[in-house]
Amino acid sequence: MDYLEPLFWLALLKIIWINVLLSGDNAVVIAMACRSLPDRMRRTGMILGAAVAVGMRIVFTAIIAVLLGLPWLRVIGALALMYIAVDLVLPEEADEGGVAAHDNLWRAVGTIAVADLVMSLDNVVAIAAVADGNWTLIIIGLVISIPMIIAGAALIMSLLARFPFLVWAGAALLGWVAGEMFVSDIKVLDYFGEAMVHHYEYAAAAAGAVIVLGTGWALARLKGSHAAGPHGS
Repeated sequence: MDYLEPLFWLALLKIIWINVLLSGDNAVVIAMACRSLPDRMRRTGMILGAAVAVGMRIVFTAIIAVLLGLPWLRVIGALALMYIAVDLVLPEEADEGGVAAHDNLWRAVGTIAVADLVMSLDNVVAIAAVADGNWTLIIIGLVISIPMIIAGAALIMSLLARFPFLVWAGAALLGWVAGEMFVSDIKVLDYFGEAMVHHYEYAAAAAGAVIVLGTGWALARLKGSHAAGPHGS
């Protein structure tokens, strides 16, 4: 594809737009994972997280055809995403050195990387379809999208700081995505039939959100009672 042709730039704009539209949940993950970092580390965490997310997406696109054909992949990804969502809403505990559990830059980046890995199937499929095998388009489009993802994460993080209940809304969103991912697995489609799965897709997504919120609430109460125990004794 000639760089001077209008079709090249049209495809590039499509890729950037697709990435922005489909990266809202990734921005939520970045914001939630970095919200408790020290102020001096937050910007670094967001930049590294977004860079890791985009870099993994480039690699992921190269092997998407194989991955999409693997049974149980989306089921495993959905379970991993639920675990991440629950972990992000649990109360943070200070260790003996006074550093909270999530006040670790590389742990935050790792959380972002794993979440992006399991959430990017729809994104890379759409981008690969538009690029039609043109790696220049794929790489340029994703790299340009980095500041857009960071800007979205920064906005969400400021809202999380002002309205802490939005952390639970973010976890519910990740649970919703996990529910959709679970029922879209090839084995689930084969077993229940595509028509039935499509009919109950929103119910499955809602169930994923409810499971995440219920599990997070129960574990948060359990951790709270354990933390209060030693002080009360």
